[in-house]
Amino acid sequence: MFSRRLLALARSSQLALVLTIVLGFLGGLLTILQAWVLARIITEVFLNGLARDAVLGLLAALLGVVVLKAGAVWGSEVSANVVAQRVKSDLRERLVTHLTALGPAYTQSERTGELALSAVEGVENLESYFSQYLPQLVLAASIPLSVLLLVFPLDPLSGLVFALTAPLVPFFMILIGRSGEALTSRQFETLRHLSAHFYDVLQGLTTLKALNQSRSQAGVIGEVAERYRDVTMQVLRITFLSALALEFLTTISTAIIAVEIGFRLLYRNMEFLPAFFILVLAPDFYLPLRLLGLRFHAGMSGVSAAKRIFEILDLPVRQPPGVVREQYDVRRLITFEEISFQAVSFTYPDRSTPALEDVTFSILPGKTTALVGASGAGKTTIANLLMRFIEPQSGMIQVGTLALSHIPVEFWRTQIGWVPQTPYLFSDTIAANLRLAKPDATESDLLCACERAGLLDFIQSLPEGLQTQIGERGARLSGGQAQRLALARAFLKDAPFLLLDEPTSSLDPALEAALQASVQQLMQGRTVLVIAHRLATVYQADQIVVLDSGKVVEKGTHEELRVANGFYARLIRNA
Repeated sequence: MFSRRLLALARSSQLALVLTIVLGFLGGLLTILQAWVLARIITEVFLNGLARDAVLGLLAALLGVVVLKAGAVWGSEVSANVVAQRVKSDLRERLVTHLTALGPAYTQSERTGELALSAVEGVENLESYFSQYLPQLVLAASIPLSVLLLVFPLDPLSGLVFALTAPLVPFFMILIGRSGEALTSRQFETLRHLSAHFYDVLQGLTTLKALNQSRSQAGVIGEVAERYRDVTMQVLRITFLSALALEFLTTISTAIIAVEIGFRLLYRNMEFLPAFFILVLAPDFYLPLRLLGLRFHAGMSGVSAAKRIFEILDLPVRQPPGVVREQYDVRRLITFEEISFQAVSFTYPDRSTPALEDVTFSILPGKTTALVGASGAGKTTIANLLMRFIEPQSGMIQVGTLALSHIPVEFWRTQIGWVPQTPYLFSDTIAANLRLAKPDATESDLLCACERAGLLDFIQSLPEGLQTQIGERGARLSGGQAQRLALARAFLKDAPFLLLDEPTSSLDPALEAALQASVQQLMQGRTVLVIAHRLATVYQADQIVVLDSGKVVEKGTHEELRVANGFYARLIRNA
């Protein structure tokens, strides 16, 4: 089982891979030399009666060969592990980089547990492929061939037996591979499903407990785990049976060599030295083939894991028409003008109905624009377009006179302060979560941002202050504290364009009122786009853009839209 694409992953470790194979081959040659020296010692001592002093040189040579062989084997294993570790590190980096390029539009449609398993366990499965299977594949071809080239001139009959029996091992492995590969793929698929479901249960444990459904979900996990156990036992059964069959084949082949050499020695048709040399060498002739058979399962596991990894890496990072790589002078954008949507349309890959259709409106500089509409109207899609997670499929977004598609993504995101409805906080310290917005921020910068967000008193009450660990997703913080931390990040970033996904909408009225003052302070002097989930929060906006089914149906101030008695007015009456 050989994969050119997997081999290409080791391109950055070519020297270490070549060293692995060379040292392994050298170890094989030293094994042949060891057998010859041993046969020579036995012949000289027991048949020729060589004196003890005379044999010391041969014993020293044998010891030297053994030491060199051990060193070659050790060096081969070390370099093989170097290759495996480099490949794993490079592949994980490529995988995360590609997932980042695909963006939330892809990752939100996939199961997190399954992606995590592919990036961790899937990549880990490649270690055995590169450190064991791949080097052994080369050695299984080179070492037996070297033995054959040496044995044939010494004893053609033994060489013929070697040549006829050796192909049985790879032939048997090919037969195993047809069923084993499918089972190994099923095993990894089942493990991915188990991991994804287990992650879902952990994330939703509070909901499951509240609804008294934790036992039923535990039962579902038990069923998936049982399927995984079944397929694993099938894989192990094939592995053990193949190992047994390979041991049987190599043992029988060695026995055939021993019998035919024994008969010829008995009838004096062969000299003792070459006979004993070939007999000692026979197990080592089949050893690389046996090891290849034993490591064949590692090869199948690596190939199966790589399939899913390559599926992710092969996903194209969509580059819709109009996105230009040309780099403009970003200094022009420090104080940019209005942001305008011009006939923008977008449809998600898994849907037939457009999320946005011919959307046209402007976000005025230094003003607050609010997006209003029912769930699914297209508000989040507009936010994703502005964050450059996705690109328009038709139409254009402009910043002043410059197309947004012409602006480097990395720079554009430095101009945006993003405060989501439910901020994501990493399992790290408060300081580390704040510095995501400004990595070079000093401690006084952090404290100043926290003070402006109304979080300073809370931080000063903590024994470890900014170095307090907040747990996964900020589990050790209340909802209000998490929102204030997100606001502090926005204060710290100090970006000219602010994108708010109504960060106070999920809080109780008292806490919302307290936070609203911090939000209003954050909005001062900035261009602001607010995604509104409650109409009462947008009455003071300079402009309200009303969306319905992906289209702009109204624009204006609250009073203008109320008097117009259109779609917005109906939303107010039904609120």
